[in-house]
Amino acid sequence: MIANQRVLILGFVWPEPNSSAAGGRMVQLISIFKEQGFDVTFASSASDSDYMVDLESLGVDKKSIALNCSSFDVFVAALNPSIVLFDRFMMEEQFGWRVAENCPDALRLLDTEDLHCLRLARQKAFKENRKFTTDDLLVEDVAKREIASILRSDISFIISQFEMELLQSVFKIDKGLLCYLPLLLEPIDDSDIQNLPLFEERNNFVFIGNFLHEPNWNAVQYLKETIWPLIRKQFPEAVLQISGAYPSQKVLQLHQPKEGFHIMGRANDAQEVVKNARVVLAPLRFGAGIKGKLVEAMQCGTPSVTTNIGAESMHGNLPWSGFIADDSQVFADAAVELYQDKTLWLKAQENGFRIIEKRYLKALFVDDLIQHILKVQNHLKQHRLHNFMGAMLQHHTLTSTKYMSRWIEEKNKKI
Repeated sequence: MIANQRVLILGFVWPEPNSSAAGGRMVQLISIFKEQGFDVTFASSASDSDYMVDLESLGVDKKSIALNCSSFDVFVAALNPSIVLFDRFMMEEQFGWRVAENCPDALRLLDTEDLHCLRLARQKAFKENRKFTTDDLLVEDVAKREIASILRSDISFIISQFEMELLQSVFKIDKGLLCYLPLLLEPIDDSDIQNLPLFEERNNFVFIGNFLHEPNWNAVQYLKETIWPLIRKQFPEAVLQISGAYPSQKVLQLHQPKEGFHIMGRANDAQEVVKNARVVLAPLRFGAGIKGKLVEAMQCGTPSVTTNIGAESMHGNLPWSGFIADDSQVFADAAVELYQDKTLWLKAQENGFRIIEKRYLKALFVDDLIQHILKVQNHLKQHRLHNFMGAMLQHHTLTSTKYMSRWIEEKNKKI
């Protein structure tokens, strides 16, 4: 246990674990710090939402902060955290220089969630109907911002091994600035498995995902226009339930019950939806990170069919919990086979449990994570001396972003 240390988490939004994998990950990080004895304050400039987690029930102090306002300087100086965790690079851009000025000895951590620049570059290549290459990253403006944020931070949490390798090979980031940290889960024991619905008790295909996330909306369009007609041609009684937070009108208008295509909207309990489905479909054509919906499927004992983008960095050398296919006809054929073949389905379910056990258990990572944080914290001056690029970027941020923020603050006072 670590006493008398305070962690300040600067959140892009208030965590919504039932709405997105990002919300679930943030709750995981909070729980790790709390279990280690840290005092935790979570601050955000976002508006409250109906679906945000009750931070006080987690033993976390909640604080609303303002953008481009020196009130944050007063707040952070008084709090005097020993560790500051930025939730995504945008929060480090906005508040990193203020933290550096007011709490120079605080360890600065960045949780990237996924590499935004990778997701956006892949999305652009997809929309231009061409193959993505790593050269696309080098001309992506978001990459310049995101990589600068990683360099200014003392440690960045990277959720995907593919992204770990990409940062080192393409952007030449020192490995000492990076920490591989996937989703962190509790073990699935035999009683959990025994309580899951059986193959015969499950019905329907399901897709689940936050519709504010562009890869999810694109996947639903792909299902509706291409894959689902191929599945229904082979399996006319098939039903697909599309669930997810924040569906827009363009999502809702895809609801076609006569075609077995059901837009269900937000699920009150996403795990219950997935547990009672027989197969998860996730035909993601661009994206980054690791996919919370597919980890959740494995936890629920529900096999899945996804693409190579969907499964990227998720299973290592272990067999997938279902099928991986990029071709739409192969994807549809695999979905029908997996739905109808109990032996195949049970093997896929077992594969999912094994992936969780070997790659995502919290116990595999927490001790090393805490030791790494404490080691860097105890040698922070030396750590920063070896990160000249980060120091240079921090210097220029203080002389550019700082004064832009000051100008916005003064401008706002006159409105």
